Amino acid sequence: MTYTIQWIRSLLFSMTMYVMMLVFGIVFLPYALIHPNGARHTCRMYARSVMWLAGWMIGLRFEFRGTPPTFGCMVAAKHQSFMDVMAIYQVMPRPRFIMKRLLLWAPVLGLFAYRAGCIPVDRGKKGQAIKDMLARVQSGDQEPGQLCIYPQGTRVAPDAVAPYKKGTAALYVQLNQPCVPVATNVGVFWPKRGIYRKPGTAVFEFLPALPPGLLLRQFMQQIEYDIELHSNLLAREAGLMIPERPNPLPKSEGPPV
Repeated sequence: MTYTIQWIRSLLFSMTMYVMMLVFGIVFLPYALIHPNGARHTCRMYARSVMWLAGWMIGLRFEFRGTPPTFGCMVAAKHQSFMDVMAIYQVMPRPRFIMKRLLLWAPVLGLFAYRAGCIPVDRGKKGQAIKDMLARVQSGDQEPGQLCIYPQGTRVAPDAVAPYKKGTAALYVQLNQPCVPVATNVGVFWPKRGIYRKPGTAVFEFLPALPPGLLLRQFMQQIEYDIELHSNLLAREAGLMIPERPNPLPKSEGPPV
């Protein structure tokens, strides 16, 4: 019975969340089109509204650890659900996400994401997608911001394994900025697919920044080590039993400094 009630609450929450998206999109469309920061402010308001709604409708609350960056940097985050986009977005001053070009055609979401400075790429073209992504970053707005990318390129369940994509390293070289890894366990409560949402506390952890100028192989090993290690620790903290996995760093290097 408890599962059924929570499933119904989850369904009602999902329906309300998307109705809210439509309402926000209609009400704040002029603001997003006229004001240079209108779309960004609207997206932040929507994200905070959804997080508040999740607390009382499905019993899902959110905790942030570490210090979200306010300086110009790249943010490499674990991607487990739609919720981690909103949670990360609303705690940074000028976030810009690398997103699938297909999302530009999504009602409301596509327009606001583009106006907020997100950078669409065609992932299906692989190498060309990376070249386009770098060109768009280079020609983007000149104000310092936080360029957010998901190194695995897609949502990955907490108990699943997926490779880290080389586009992250290409961006790291192009930007020549610090990279802030972000770990999370939100997928334990808000899965990649399905309606059911578990109550509890989803944690997002901003880890120490990696400096610019690392060798590419070292950089990719470092962010994978940091993100996977801490995401797995957070998942276990939330009650999900995840087996120990091989350390991606060579044994001679040991853990990151």
